[in-house]
Amino acid sequence: MNIIVPMAGRGSRLRPHTLVTPKPLVPVGGKPIVHRLVEDIAAVCTEKIDEIAFVIGDFGDEIEKELLAVAESLGAKGSIHYQNQPLGTAHAVLCAKEKLEGPVVVAFADTLFKADFKIDPNDDGILWVKQIEDPSAFGVIKMNPQGEIIDFVEKPNEFVSDLAMIGIYYFKDGKHLRRELEYLIDNNIIKGGEYQLPDGLRRMTEAGCKFKPGEVSEWLDCGNKEVTVHTNQRVLEYDFQKNKKMVSDSAKILDSVIIPPCFIGENVLIENSVVGPHVSLGNGTHIQNSVISNSNIQLHSTLKNVVISNSMVGSHANYVGSTRDLSLGDYSTILE
Repeated sequence: MNIIVPMAGRGSRLRPHTLVTPKPLVPVGGKPIVHRLVEDIAAVCTEKIDEIAFVIGDFGDEIEKELLAVAESLGAKGSIHYQNQPLGTAHAVLCAKEKLEGPVVVAFADTLFKADFKIDPNDDGILWVKQIEDPSAFGVIKMNPQGEIIDFVEKPNEFVSDLAMIGIYYFKDGKHLRRELEYLIDNNIIKGGEYQLPDGLRRMTEAGCKFKPGEVSEWLDCGNKEVTVHTNQRVLEYDFQKNKKMVSDSAKILDSVIIPPCFIGENVLIENSVVGPHVSLGNGTHIQNSVISNSNIQLHSTLKNVVISNSMVGSHANYVGSTRDLSLGDYSTILE
């Protein structure tokens, strides 16, 4: 089985945290979003993952190496593909068209999920969905009485379904998906200036493919600062419940209180502070004379004399100050 991860978007809603780091590589709970995503997919797969294809923009060599290491950590081969123009979800998947062979999972790298089901390799396809209160802002599925998906409706004005597509899909026959997506491109079937994946899915159902919903128990968004802080909170709770190691042996905690769940990375120094609950501190971060709760702090940052909550702080940031609800990007400094 192959996994295709389209992730070339700019992540503009999460700025300033995506000015330097692509959104799928922003850590939550001490681990990049895309790393957690492929782990979530592996947990529901019954087949071995052979290759993970990352569809990216011009992210640079270091980030490409990091993505290949993510694939290797799951025992899979990694490959890099490029989407140089923002031409839509169908176009993004086709940027890795040579990987559309046999069983394929397509997963857009801006969401995390928790699910209890396993992929049935006998199904033509599975679409990950979440029941939501207000489906008008999402793409939803329409089903027949047999529980098979028969249509895909984007942001319905009238009620069609309360099962929203979260952007993760399984296809038994990757070649069939490739043919239908190529049909969209060849015939210029375009909406809003983009080639849309649901148009290809609709053609597959019209050709006889029977897609089933795979309902997830939790859908975690990483679209902006507020929801990413919430996602950080939830993944810390999951890791804590599973008794995962969350405090590095190289961390130094001096005259301080840690209220779990927290992730504390390598070579973190915490002095005269209260940290937690729901705080992630990236490698090399220094916290002094501070109170921090429900916050996601990235790599090699320094916070002194601050009281913060519900906050994100990027890498290599320096904040000496006061009480805030903070969103501070990489390489930033605030002195108060």
